[in-house]
Amino acid sequence: MKFAAAASLAALFGAVSAGSKSDDRTFAVLRFNNKQLVKSRIDPIIDPGKPSTHVHGVMGGSNFGMSATGETLSQSKCSNAMISGDNSAYWFPSLYFRDPKTHAFESVDVFYVNVYYFFDGTDDEIKAFPRGLQIFSGNASARTPPSVGAKQNLEPEDGPIQPVQWTCPRSSYDPPSYPADSDGSTAGIVDPNNKGSGVGFPDQNCDGFGSPLRADIHMPSCYNPKAALTDYESMAWPSRKGASSGRRANCPDGWIHVPHMFFEVYWDTPKFAGRWTPGQGAQPFVLSNGDATGYSLHADFIAAWDEDVLQKIIDTCDAGSSGMDKCPNLLKGLNTDKACTVPSPLDEVTDGVLQSLPGDNPLSGFSFGPLLGEAKPVGSVASAPVASAASSKASPLGQEAPKTSAAELPVQVAPVQEAPTAAELPVQVTASSKAALTAQPSKETSCIRKAKTVWKTVTVTAPEESAAASPSGSADDYSRARRHVHEHMRRHRSPHN
Repeated sequence: MKFAAAASLAALFGAVSAGSKSDDRTFAVLRFNNKQLVKSRIDPIIDPGKPSTHVHGVMGGSNFGMSATGETLSQSKCSNAMISGDNSAYWFPSLYFRDPKTHAFESVDVFYVNVYYFFDGTDDEIKAFPRGLQIFSGNASARTPPSVGAKQNLEPEDGPIQPVQWTCPRSSYDPPSYPADSDGSTAGIVDPNNKGSGVGFPDQNCDGFGSPLRADIHMPSCYNPKAALTDYESMAWPSRKGASSGRRANCPDGWIHVPHMFFEVYWDTPKFAGRWTPGQGAQPFVLSNGDATGYSLHADFIAAWDEDVLQKIIDTCDAGSSGMDKCPNLLKGLNTDKACTVPSPLDEVTDGVLQSLPGDNPLSGFSFGPLLGEAKPVGSVASAPVASAASSKASPLGQEAPKTSAAELPVQVAPVQEAPTAAELPVQVTASSKAALTAQPSKETSCIRKAKTVWKTVTVTAPEESAAASPSGSADDYSRARRHVHEHMRRHRSPHN
């Protein structure tokens, strides 16, 4: 097949085209062996040593916990990342469906997760993450749209950084995914450059084949070595200012240019399609922090790579959308454990039908009003200071509309992994604790599930409604989805579109 041939060529010639100091972007998509490592109120960056305020879905090394560090993660017994040598932790807020009739909450399953590793055009040497580096992107307190609008911007020269979006792949964009005249007060706002993407939740059912509602989060890639590895607010974005080419973007002098990660989190939203009415300027999904808008989308990362393994990938691999697992010369090969999971340290129900969100987070945003109480400043990371290596602290998202950016990455609506079979597709459904883990994660926290109660939280659950499920997707749909992969791969090759 042509796709297989393209993948083989990408792997074969990776050593020639990949690396630093180039106009060309190379990349490889990291995939995972199962849907998630754990789902729990854990966030060792924002809430180290104690339960987090809201639930996250977690990918990566089995030593993830409330007090996880790069060192403890590196000692993980397993990782659900496909690349052996990557025990890093990747996490993001979980998604819930709020039933319009009962107002009960139902957990939305992760369909799959991809993490792009972009090695962007630059005059810098791109280096592997130092172990323990912490990275955060987004604004967990946001309940209103960015003042710069819905357009994505990753270039500091073009205005405030806007690194997060939602993408709503659909079989037809008539009507549009977002209300045409939306001001962001009752539904999200469409990206003027991509009718399938925008900021905030769309108000249509995302029924694209193999590609339901998707969270898109770009991570900054400039690390200040004078700052602590745990000082996530000191991370910054590379800029084309002063670069030798308009196709290149550099970190400030003295800073370390690390890979640019892009998270894609696909949610199994089609199963709820028959239980709400699209196109009414409202939608039923909420993030685990109580955000009904989707504006607070965010993601976290702690590096625990074998640095030699990652550096080899940076220097020699351009496998693209065929996957990082197709890179040549993987120093430690692949992880073969398909069932790497760990138990939650909290005795708390996070799945099924709930009367309240875990952590008792009230709804906020849109018709529910502003976020009340303490709003911890965990917002967007700083834009790169072009002429100075001084540390920059978190700043709000935007003051003015950004101009067109050479570093801007168009977000695609096609799936980026092999299209799933019909049996693997999201299913359409018709209507009808205060004891933290110790500083060193237990060596028993491994690939084997163990019942271990650390924190007691009582959550009232409601009985699930019975529903008849039927698989979706035809052979024609499958072929069409595979064809999309070619275009998806081509467009990710270049920051220009």
